[in-house]
Amino acid sequence: MPQQDLSRLWEEHTKHEFVTRDTESTLATMVDDAYVNHVPVMTGAQGKTALHIFYSRDFIPAMPPDTTLTPVSRTIGEDQLVDEMIFSFTHTQEIPWMLPGVPPTNRRVEVPLVAIVRFREGKLAHEHIYWDQASVLKQIGLLADTTLPVFGAETARKVLDPKFDYRTSTEP
Repeated sequence: MPQQDLSRLWEEHTKHEFVTRDTESTLATMVDDAYVNHVPVMTGAQGKTALHIFYSRDFIPAMPPDTTLTPVSRTIGEDQLVDEMIFSFTHTQEIPWMLPGVPPTNRRVEVPLVAIVRFREGKLAHEHIYWDQASVLKQIGLLADTTLPVFGAETARKVLDPKFDYRTSTEP
């Protein structure tokens, strides 16, 4: 597929996940044996039947209403796309795909997230999604040990602004 087609298809897929929140339209962008792997917590599914359950139960309705994706960079190859973004939300509901079993904390989260997306036959074949789970846990208050080398929203700020210095920042 031409690079512009990969980009267009990925944008259509994420539009259905985050904007229209339409499971059927999301699945229509994927091959029958597609899979999603949220690497830090090993959530996701394989195959359209399992993906339908995952998207309609654990992902689309579990997306906090103020969720935003801020693009940072995109690299497109012959049959693969890599998107780097900042994923932001307020933890107002359980999020089974990212924070399985964790009740809402009403805390704000901003975390760099990377999606590696493979395409086949003009559709998405797989998504490998990566983020720093320790940063998420710190931001919602579940990882409070200050002796650990773990940062919260500062990681997102540093991705967006290479000059950001957490040691001199007055931001919370």
